Amino acid sequence: MSNEADHIESGADKDTSEQSVSKRVRSNTPSPHRGSAPQASPPRIVSADELMETAKGVTNMVLAHEIMVNQSFQVKPPELPEGSLERKVKEIVHQAFWDYLEAQLKEDPPQYGHVIQQLAEIKEMLLSFLLLGHSHLRSRIEAVLDLTLIQQQAEKQTLDVGALSNFIIEMMGSLCAPCRDEDISKLKEITEFVPLLKAILSLLDLMKLDMANFAVSSIRPHLMQQSVEYERNKFQEFLDKQPNALDYTEKWLKDTLENMRQDSSTAASSAPPAILPANVHNQAYLRLLKWEHLSEPFPETMLMDQTRFQEMQQITDKLVLLSSILLIVYTTTGEAISGLPGLMEMLKNTVQAMLADMHTVSFNLQETLVTTGEKLCMELNQCLTKHGYATLSTDQKNTLMGQISATTDPDNTVRQLMDSRVQSYLLATLESSQHKTPLPIPGGLAPISKELKELAVRFSCLVNFNKLVFSPFYQKILQKCLSSEGCASTET
Repeated sequence: MSNEADHIESGADKDTSEQSVSKRVRSNTPSPHRGSAPQASPPRIVSADELMETAKGVTNMVLAHEIMVNQSFQVKPPELPEGSLERKVKEIVHQAFWDYLEAQLKEDPPQYGHVIQQLAEIKEMLLSFLLLGHSHLRSRIEAVLDLTLIQQQAEKQTLDVGALSNFIIEMMGSLCAPCRDEDISKLKEITEFVPLLKAILSLLDLMKLDMANFAVSSIRPHLMQQSVEYERNKFQEFLDKQPNALDYTEKWLKDTLENMRQDSSTAASSAPPAILPANVHNQAYLRLLKWEHLSEPFPETMLMDQTRFQEMQQITDKLVLLSSILLIVYTTTGEAISGLPGLMEMLKNTVQAMLADMHTVSFNLQETLVTTGEKLCMELNQCLTKHGYATLSTDQKNTLMGQISATTDPDNTVRQLMDSRVQSYLLATLESSQHKTPLPIPGGLAPISKELKELAVRFSCLVNFNKLVFSPFYQKILQKCLSSEGCASTET
């Protein structure tokens, strides 16, 4: 028995499993949310085999999508939870195997049956690492790990497992990535054969993962067009079997269009300007950073990235609150602190630390903001004293702490202002994604410029890839909705 992983998972996202994907695949059975969805084509009867085949296709699509949009994607072995029944059973079974193998080798004469099985597996793994030009190494592996010869030597009790082990370690050292050199050195320090064999198999599993990750990083630059076509075709196959699989996507785009029309008619005294499909797309994506994930179904075309959008939504909320507090500090305390070196970074670090757990269940924003106000007043006074300025008066402290506490309300004026500027910057990033000229940072957001730019890059990359894949589906929906007749005939 080897330690080879039965399954391979992505460390960034667990949605590559067929089970998790099947949970996301909507059936034709009405759900509690269907009341708000547009009317779709009548459902047809789909066989279990068709559904299973579709689920497999979606699983593969999720994996391809993960490789493209997650630049830090890595193949990792599955890790069973600490203390879980599955992990205990696995450990017991593996230990029983190695105990049994050790007992066989201690018999008189030693029994090499299971050792030869492991050597056969090791041989196949070593050969799998070779490239076409490695003919010399292939010949050496075939010659030294000749299973027929090894079997004959075992029967005659002339098998030298030490020499075989040394050869295997030598081959592993020549084929492994540089990061595994230390692990190879540790193998050479193991003197007992069974622990050595166990360690060899474990390291070979890691080398397989190294090779897979290297392959992923090597082919990613060449996968863009193929991945776009692959995902689009897979989704079309899914759509063919699930005719109502775009209900929520249609509602998402349609609601965005209606909101834009309302805003346009409110803002303009004359006839509102025409709304372009590209603008609807960008506004729709921006809405995903304000999504009510617990109560509102996510668009089907975005399901693979829902977790990413939730994460970016949390980052956005945190940046808005952070910039709001820093703006309040500087507008309340005046010019005295404007030029003090290092003060802005110190205040920023303090607020970031206080808001670190902002989206956990146990987090109390009101209490945290009170504590944050107190801590900022203390740090400000220390800094003012250090540079020879008068400390904050009681009225200034009370005003500052009161305004910071007031940002707990999403409708707070400062918080709304910062939110509007962050949203405008992200929207401008989408609209200017084809240009290389850096966008100016809106006023009041300079302290979070680094984090905001990083968020904008992640957001635009994810949106642009989604546009490439699903634009044909979106165009069909918008062609219907952009005409007043189409929108009037489609009821929510």
